[in-house]
Amino acid sequence: MASSARPPVAAGGGPDGGTFADRSLSQGLSVLVGLGLCVTMLGLGCAVELSQLGQQLRRPVGLLLALLGQFVAMPLLAFLLALIFALDEVAAVAVLLCGCCPGGNLSNLMSVLVDGDMNLSIIMTASSTLLALFLMPLCLWIYSRHWINTAVVQLLPLGAVSLTLGSTLLPIGLGVLIRYRHPRAADIMVKVSLWSLLVTLVVLFILTGTMLGPDLLAQIPASVYAIAVLMPLAGYALGYGLATVFKMPPHCRRTVSLETGCQNVQLCTAILKLTFSPELIGSMYMFPLLYALFQSAEAGLFVLAYKMYGRDSYKQDTLGEEEDTDISYKKLKEEEVADTSYGTVTTEEHNSIQMEPTQTAL
Repeated sequence: MASSARPPVAAGGGPDGGTFADRSLSQGLSVLVGLGLCVTMLGLGCAVELSQLGQQLRRPVGLLLALLGQFVAMPLLAFLLALIFALDEVAAVAVLLCGCCPGGNLSNLMSVLVDGDMNLSIIMTASSTLLALFLMPLCLWIYSRHWINTAVVQLLPLGAVSLTLGSTLLPIGLGVLIRYRHPRAADIMVKVSLWSLLVTLVVLFILTGTMLGPDLLAQIPASVYAIAVLMPLAGYALGYGLATVFKMPPHCRRTVSLETGCQNVQLCTAILKLTFSPELIGSMYMFPLLYALFQSAEAGLFVLAYKMYGRDSYKQDTLGEEEDTDISYKKLKEEEVADTSYGTVTTEEHNSIQMEPTQTAL
C-alpha cells in the first residue's frame, strides 16, 4: 500500500528512479527549453522592421486579428474541447495553456510556402507575443474557473507564467535592434531561429518520450490525442473564417489561417517545464509536443494542397492583373502616339500637295 502513495511520476521506478525525478536530466531539459525559446524569440525580433510597426499602428488590422485569433478564438476553442472530451484538471490545464499561447514562428515559414502576406504574418506573431504578456494570464484565469476546486488550478502559477512571458521581451527587443543596425545579420538569424525551432522540437519530443517511458506515454488518454489533432485543424478553419469576415484577399486569408492555428509550442513547453512541478503535471508535459507534431503535419498538408490545386489560380490572378496593366499601358501609348503624330509634306504631279503621316519615336 505504501507504494501506491508515491507520486505518479515515480511509477517507472523508485522516487529516485522515476523519469522526471532524475534531476540532472530534468535540469538539462530545462536548459534546452530555455535556450530554444530565447533563440526563437530572438529570430522573431529580427524579422520585425520598425517601419512595418509604424504602418500597423496607423492601420492596426494585424494587431486586431492577432487579438481576436489568439486570445478570443483559440482559448475558447481549447476550453470547449476540454469540456466536450471531459478532460481531468491536469490535461485541461495543459490544453488551456496551449490554447492561450501566442502565435509561433512556424506560421511565418508556412505563410511563405502558400504565397501569403509575410508582413502580416510577422506583425501578427509579434503582436500576439507582446499581447500575451497581459492577456495570456487573464485567459488562463478566466477559463480555468471550471476546475477551480482542483489542486492543479489552485496552484496555477500565473505570476510565474507572466515572468516567463516577460523574459521573452529581452531577446525580442535585441532582435529588433539587430534588424535596425545589421539587416544582413538579422536575415541570417531568422533562418537560424527557424531551423532551431524544428531541431529543438524534434529533440524535445525524443528526450521527453525517452524520459517518460512507454508506461507513462500509455497513460495519456485517447481524448488528449484527439484534441491534439482537432485543435490546430479547427484553429486554421477559425482563422480563415475570421479573415473572410474582414473581407481580406485570399493570400491574407491563408496567412491569418496559419497564424491562428500555429501556436508557440516552445513557449507552452517552457511554461509547463519551468513553472509546474513534474509530480503535478506528469505526462501532460507531452501535450504541447503532440500539438506541435499535428499542427506541423496539418500545415504541411495545407501547403501541399495549395501547391497542387491553389497555386494555378493564384498565378492566373496575378497574370490577369499584369495583363490589365499592359492593356492600359498600350492604350496610353497609342493615345500618346496619336497626340504626337506629325506629317511630312510631299509634292506630286499636278502641283498637288499630300500629307503623309509619320510617327516620331517616343
